[in-house]
Amino acid sequence: MKILLIGEYSNVHWTLAEGLRSLGHTVCVVSNGDFWKNYRRDISLVRRYTKIGGLQYLLKTLCILPRLRGYDIVQLINPMFLELKAERLGPIYRYLRRHNKKIFLGAFGMDAYWVDCATARPPVFRYSDFNIGTKEITNDYTRQQTADWQDTPKARLNHLIADDCNGIIAGMYEYHTAYKEKHAPKLTYIPFPITPEPQSNLHTYDSSRKVRFFIGIQKSRSIYKGTDIMLRALERLHADYPDECEILKAQNIPFAQYSKMVEDCDILLDQLYGYSPGMNALLALSKGKIVVGGAEEECYQILGESELRPMVNVVPDEQDVYNKLRELLLHKERIAIMQRQSLLLIERHHRPQKVAREYLDFWASR
Repeated sequence: MKILLIGEYSNVHWTLAEGLRSLGHTVCVVSNGDFWKNYRRDISLVRRYTKIGGLQYLLKTLCILPRLRGYDIVQLINPMFLELKAERLGPIYRYLRRHNKKIFLGAFGMDAYWVDCATARPPVFRYSDFNIGTKEITNDYTRQQTADWQDTPKARLNHLIADDCNGIIAGMYEYHTAYKEKHAPKLTYIPFPITPEPQSNLHTYDSSRKVRFFIGIQKSRSIYKGTDIMLRALERLHADYPDECEILKAQNIPFAQYSKMVEDCDILLDQLYGYSPGMNALLALSKGKIVVGGAEEECYQILGESELRPMVNVVPDEQDVYNKLRELLLHKERIAIMQRQSLLLIERHHRPQKVAREYLDFWASR
């Protein structure tokens, strides 16, 4: 088949493309590389935020549209699949719909359905970036996302695409839950793809040295990701046990450099408010690391995993994070065991070829 993947989040589409290509399919990835992360793509669409950058980007987009015709499958990373206003994306979506056989929407991140679900009362989730129990989380980030995605052109575009497309693929339990009420007949869950690290490159933890904790920081998303709380807990742990652990920190660095830092750690902290691991966490698991973050039982259930538990689930509470980190530090003998489980989890559920086959089956069924 001839497949077009538009947009990028944390290397999901490029990794999926590699899985599909290994099965003999022709794939084109169009993206901006996910901004500063600079992931690989076949057609690069990068917007420069200058006075004429928006016009230049629009003209470049219009110029490449004829090359985005004649595909068997088109998949959009998000309803905001290009760096244009929703009002401009509507006609582009209709063009893609008209000139290709099937079109699918990825439920992979922030959108109107997620915001509606996360802000519903009574709460759908025990906690999220919008609530802890019945208490609403109010900050600049939640206010901005609510203003962006509720009763706005972006929300209307999201609803248009979700209603019109052939199918919707959710990559995490949370996003599947957000779409399930209104779009269950055309919705499926497929795990994110990640390439396992070659066994020869893996470094199992040696209990004779300090435990290396790694945390990636994006200033603009620190509150949303819960990095601020996790970092405080980690710094407390280091202050209490300076001879037992060390902290590796990364802030807004390219993917290749980030990936190398993950290789050098033992335990990665990620996604405090999540129920399930995102791509950063899966990258760590694929390298045989332990993840501390979102790993509720719901994420294992939707994955169909009843045995392996390589992740340490934490709730949005600094003391809970501290306690879980301290438990790992005081029981170092568990680290190597959990690291092996990390690799098994990726092998069972996230290998690109396996995930690609699940996509192909779903696309064919629609």
